[in-house]
Amino acid sequence: MIKVGDRLPAMKLMTPGAEGPQEIDTGELFAGKTVVLFAVPGAFTPTCSAKHVPGFLEHHDALKAKGVDEIVCIAVNDVFVMSAWADDQKAAGKITFVADGSGAFTRAIGLELDLIARGLGVRSQRYALVAQDGVVTHLAIEQPGGFDVSRAEAVLESLGG
Repeated sequence: MIKVGDRLPAMKLMTPGAEGPQEIDTGELFAGKTVVLFAVPGAFTPTCSAKHVPGFLEHHDALKAKGVDEIVCIAVNDVFVMSAWADDQKAAGKITFVADGSGAFTRAIGLELDLIARGLGVRSQRYALVAQDGVVTHLAIEQPGGFDVSRAEAVLESLGG
């Protein structure tokens, strides 16, 4: 499992773009920037849609003021679902949505969540991290069913705010 001080893996994922799905290289996404990455078990799910993304939208300017260059939401969903969800959340220009469709990134950092018994397959645990130039400087993983340490307010607090 990934920990503070580890480098995030570089791989190709997908992100919604103005012209449709676009490939995104995580190595380039994190290079030379301070990035808040938060993961959700699934797009359009209750806590994710009602609290997690809205919190990062609400605190977008405060996070930017603390030196965050980019806020990224990742989920084990396909890029079309992530695109529709980004539109639904009115997140354009504030949060970059990344589709980890096959769960490759999630597996690479060891944060899978087995929801097969609930009909959802293998997803991502709920977490938030801060990475500087691709190196994790803060990592907050939720307990199953929890929504406390990965909230935007908790990330902001970790940045000294």
